Amino acid sequence: MAREIASVPDIVARQEVSLAGPMVELASRLKKSPPQLVVTCARGSSAHAADFAKHLIELYLGIPVAAAAPSIASVYGRSLQLRGQLVLVVSQSGASDDLIAFVGSARRAGAFTVAITNDETAPLVGACEWTVPIGAGREHSIPATKTFVATLAVMLRLTAAWADSALLEHALRRLPRRLADASALDWSDGVNAIADTNGLATIGRGPTLAIAREAALKLKETCNLHAEAFSGAEFLHGPIALASGRYPLLMFMPTDAASLGMRELFVRLERMGTDALCAEPGGRLPSLDPEQPDTDAVCLIQAFYGMLVRLTERLGIDPDRPRHLAKITRTT
Repeated sequence: MAREIASVPDIVARQEVSLAGPMVELASRLKKSPPQLVVTCARGSSAHAADFAKHLIELYLGIPVAAAAPSIASVYGRSLQLRGQLVLVVSQSGASDDLIAFVGSARRAGAFTVAITNDETAPLVGACEWTVPIGAGREHSIPATKTFVATLAVMLRLTAAWADSALLEHALRRLPRRLADASALDWSDGVNAIADTNGLATIGRGPTLAIAREAALKLKETCNLHAEAFSGAEFLHGPIALASGRYPLLMFMPTDAASLGMRELFVRLERMGTDALCAEPGGRLPSLDPEQPDTDAVCLIQAFYGMLVRLTERLGIDPDRPRHLAKITRTT
């Protein structure tokens, strides 16, 4: 897992060349026949990448994005009214039966179906009208790390091309270097705070909500820790009752307008005596100086992954072979 995390900057750099042409073509198709709705379909880490896409597409393009329940097609045999809409199916392996069933149903209903996958020979590719290859190379460790970050970069590239955002394009060119810098950040304080706990929460908002969700999943997969992810706003609607000095909170601070509410929450939690660790410049979990909010968020998960490796070492767990898990998960 550590080697695959270290390979992320090079993978994202290669995408700039490999995906330049395909993204222009896909964006041209979407501009010519713009959907009124985007539906995402994904599981696990890929679902968190789809959450990131939701934030980007709604923010930059103003198009609502909804997550599909694949079982509506695979279990219940129901077709949705998706004619002319965009269906983004995100899957590292491209082999999950329920995703394939859903995209087949959506395509028959007249949706424009796009697969985002790391395996260009996967069954999902044949089921979709269009494919965007993640290009991360084979991932040997069971927990998805390099494929997750590479998928986030794909979502950024798609949004930049579709929205004609020079700002995002410029940030993407700087992203490989920033990911390498993020890999060198020292999150030892996080290791010390988490190593002796049985449960914790991760919190994000805006571009960092998907990051918080991915962090919670990885803590479950690699460390056998119960971690639950919340938006900074949702945490106030009940879950804040969990806050105590014995329940660590990992806060992934956004660098855009969402930071104001997150900062207020952090101050409130500190006053309550909670063990709140904030990922931000100068924080207990240091982050890079802000450059662009959406790529800043991607750098946070890269820094978190580095901490995760050290945390598994502290706990004596082999992160490459989590219990009860396989690399490809087949659901129906």
